[in-house]
Amino acid sequence: MQHLEEQIAHLARTVEDLNSVVTRQQDEIDRLTRRVEMLMRREGERAQEGSGGIVLGDERPPHY
Repeated sequence: MQHLEEQIAHLARTVEDLNSVVTRQQDEIDRLTRRVEMLMRREGERAQEGSGGIVLGDERPPHY
């Protein structure tokens, strides 16, 4: 009986540890998703303005 209780305690601890890892991973996924959405929105605005934001060769940037 004691052996079963030890196994259950071990399994409960493992589940808690895994839950912690999954929670951290989900938080990071949420943060990265927000960042990608922000970058996509910013790039969309740049495309609408007609400037790709890339300076090619000897072309002067718009602030000159």
